[in-house]
Parts: sequence; C-alpha cells; structure tokens
Amino acid sequence: MTISLAQLRRCSAAVDLGAARTRVYVKNQGLVVDEPTVAAINTRTGALLAVGAQAEVMDGRTPDYIRVVRPVSGGTVVDIDMAQRLLRTLVGDKLRKSWRRRPTMRAAVCLPYGSEPLAQRAAVETLTGLGARRVELVDTLVAAAVGSGLPVEQPEATMIVVCGAGTTQVAVLSLGSIVAAENVPVGGNAIDHAVVQHLRLHHELMLAGQSVRPLHLILTGGDELTPGSTEVHGRDVVSGMARSVHIDTERVRDAITTPLTAILDGISAVLRRCPPDLVADLGERGIVLAGGSALIPGLEPMIHQATSMPVHTADRPDTCAVMGLGAMIEGKVQPLHLDPMAP
Repeated sequence: MTISLAQLRRCSAAVDLGAARTRVYVKNQGLVVDEPTVAAINTRTGALLAVGAQAEVMDGRTPDYIRVVRPVSGGTVVDIDMAQRLLRTLVGDKLRKSWRRRPTMRAAVCLPYGSEPLAQRAAVETLTGLGARRVELVDTLVAAAVGSGLPVEQPEATMIVVCGAGTTQVAVLSLGSIVAAENVPVGGNAIDHAVVQHLRLHHELMLAGQSVRPLHLILTGGDELTPGSTEVHGRDVVSGMARSVHIDTERVRDAITTPLTAILDGISAVLRRCPPDLVADLGERGIVLAGGSALIPGLEPMIHQATSMPVHTADRPDTCAVMGLGAMIEGKVQPLHLDPMAP
C-alpha cells in the first residue's frame, strides 16, 4: 500500500470503490461522483441500461432478461469489466476526456486493510482501463481517519472503525501508520439480513430489499422519537399475497445484536495487540466511527458499553474515506518529519 504523501500529491483523482457506493474525488474540483455501485444490463444484448441510483431502483423489479449486478463485493472488485463500464458511465465523457489529455494521469484508490494481491491487481486494472497511467493504493483505514479529522500523523493513538456494507475494519493508528488492525466480515448487509430473517421467522413476512433501509431510519431514532411499533409491508410466506404487519422495534433491535457482537470482538482483538501507552491515549480520545453503516442502530452505545471509551461518529461518515484521500492528493496533510539522529 502507498504511504508516501509525495506520490499521492501527483495524483489527480481519488476513487473509493465500495460495495454499496462509488465515490470519485477530482483534484481542485472536489467530490464529483457519489452513486450506488450498481449496474443494470440486458443479458440478451449485453448492453448497459442504467448505473448508479437508476439501476438500484430496478433491483428486484426487472424482467428475466434484465440483470442488476454489483461489481464490487466487500471492497474488492469481482467483475473488472463491469466495474470499468460503471465508472466510465459515472465519470462522464467530459471528465474522461480531460483525464486523457494528461499522458501521465495518476489516480489513488482506497482498499480494505489486508487486501490480497489479486484484489489489489483488480483495482489497478479497473482504473487503468479509464486511462490512469499509474494507480496508488491506500488503506481505507488511513484515508477514513484523515477524512474524520483525526491527527494520524502525530505520535498519539487514534482508533477508527470503518463500517462498510460488506466488512467492518478496525484499526489503531499512530505516526501515520497502522499499529494494529482487524478486518471483520460483518457490515451493513449482515444487519439487513438479520432484519429480513427476523421478519420471516417471527412474522412469516418476506420483506423487500428496498424496505430495509427505511426500517433502519426508524430504529436509529432516539427512544422519544422512535415508536414502539411500526408498520411493515411485504409478502406473506405462505399465501404469497401482500400483507402488512406491526412489528416491535425493540425486538428488531435485539435481532441485530448478534452480528454487532462480531464487531465488538474485532475491537477487543485490536486493543489486545496495542501497546499499553496507546490504549491509555484511547481512554481519553475514544473511538471514531466512519463508513456508510456507522449509523446502524445500537452500534455506538454498544461499543461504549463494551469498551468504556467515548465513542463518536464522524460528521459525514459515508464520505470520510474519499474525502480523506482527496485531502492527501490536495496536499493538505503534512507528515511529521523524523530526521535520523547524527552519530
């Protein structure tokens, strides 16, 4: 992974290829793309019908010859050709032409901690297909910490928890590097699956995929704002007819406790591998949550109760990684210079 800020300053674009959303930051322009990582194709002709938000609306509502695909899974590109077509459409013709005018155009991309060489190569090939002559790889944990405003370049402990759609990454950083990290295969998709299974087992209701996120918003509210029960529409498991049921929001919160426990295990594993001095720093500074799934209900109080540390959520947790990477290519991050001592 790239750790040289001098190399990153030569990049003209920063890309965050997430399992849920794709974000592109262009130097001197800011965030220009923030769309779902979804594409709809015609299986008969191979034509690309829609990308981003338009394709996401089609999910579960298409005829047999239209397929909705997600070329990124768990932060790893699993379909290079489709990822290139998706990015090419999202970036747009005008921006793509401006990139091709630069024969030495460089791009930076976020990758999950501990990515395999095959995953790194897939990300590089995806961006080189858009015209990038060189691709710099950066850990998502470092980029998200910078985007959250944490002083990662100082000799102080900063703990970041990046909650993505497919995985949750936990790390303690100091002096611009990762001291200890853990990749937990639990994210927002696992929470959605727990909600769907709860409704199917206890209410015999199959919930549409588009209905899970609004249910999350209801669960995220405070005790005074959240109703004791809410109405959910779906399909009856036995009859197959449309049906509505009133569910207890507290029971749904209990259902998602099991996947959230895996995140707590990852945090505990990272803290056990950290030096005592850094853990003492974390007792005062606390833990910062980032990522698109950082607002899942019950996560922040659960981490606080398990660790007895202050837990804060970043101002814009969903865009922390790409904005942090953008700050690096803009030259807004100054490293702490450590000169070797004279003999």
